[in-house]
Amino acid sequence: MRRALIALSSFLGVIAMPTAAMAAEENTEAEACKGCEALLELAASSPSRKEDRARDKYRHPVETLSFFRVAPTMKVGEYAPGGEWYSRLLGLYLGQQGHLVGLYFNPDAPAFKPETKEGIRKGAAGYPADVAKFTGIPADRFAAYTLGAIPEGEKGTFDVIIVPRMMHNLLRWNIAGSEFAAMRDLLKPGGLVGVEQHRARPDAPANYADGSKGYLREADVVRFMKDNGFDLVAQSEISANPKDTANWPDGVWTLPPTLALKDKDREKYQAIGESDRMTLLFRKRD
Repeated sequence: MRRALIALSSFLGVIAMPTAAMAAEENTEAEACKGCEALLELAASSPSRKEDRARDKYRHPVETLSFFRVAPTMKVGEYAPGGEWYSRLLGLYLGQQGHLVGLYFNPDAPAFKPETKEGIRKGAAGYPADVAKFTGIPADRFAAYTLGAIPEGEKGTFDVIIVPRMMHNLLRWNIAGSEFAAMRDLLKPGGLVGVEQHRARPDAPANYADGSKGYLREADVVRFMKDNGFDLVAQSEISANPKDTANWPDGVWTLPPTLALKDKDREKYQAIGESDRMTLLFRKRD
C-alpha cells in the first residue's frame, strides 16, 4: 500500500525525483508500514470510538495517518491535542508497540494569558491518564509535555509529528516559528511532519488567509515549512471538500462542527460539511 501511495504521488508530480538517500528512507518507511492501513482500520473500528467515528467521514483518519506513514512501532507526537480526538485513535494504534506523546504549546509564549498557560500545563499533565482511560492501555505507554519543558533525551527521537488543523492559530499568535523549531529538534534525522489544515482559495486575499479566519493558502504553508527546515514530500486531497467556498465572513467556524451562526442557515452549512483541507507531508531537512 505504501509503495502504491508513493507511486501515485510521483505520478501527480508532487514529489521530485528522489536522491539515493531519499529513496533509502522511502524504502525503510515502506517496510516499517507494511500492513499499516489494515491495523489503522482495526483501531478505527474499535467499539470505544463509537462517538468519535461520526467525524471520520470528514477527517478520514485511516487514510490520513497512512499517508503520514505512521507505523505502529513508531514514536509519534500529536501537536496541540486539544480535544484528543486523534489521540484516542493513535493511542489504540500505537499503545502496544509504539509510543504516543502529546506535544503542547510552549505556555511561556506572550500570546497566552495566565489562565491559558495554566490550562496548557494541566492538559499536558493529564494527557497520559486521559488516553489510558479511553484505550484501556497503561498510562506509562503514553507521555506528554509542553514545548517549553522538553525532557532531557527527547530531542532527535521522534519518527513522525502530526499537526492537525492548528497552523492558522500558530501564525496568528506569532508563535509558528518557535513551535516548529522545537518540533524540528524533536525529530530524528529525516523525520516527518504531517500537516492537515483548513485551505483558503489560492487567490484569497492575504488578510483573509493570515490565520484569522482559520484558512491558509497551501502555497504559503509549503513556503513557511521550507523556510523553517522542512522539505515537501507529498500532497494529498484526502480531505478536500469542493463544497467549501472558503470565503465565509465568520471564517471556518461558520461550518461544522462549530456552526458559529447557530441556527441561522444551519441546514445549508451542515450540507456543506467540514472545511476543505490540505494534507501535506514534510521531511526534516538536515
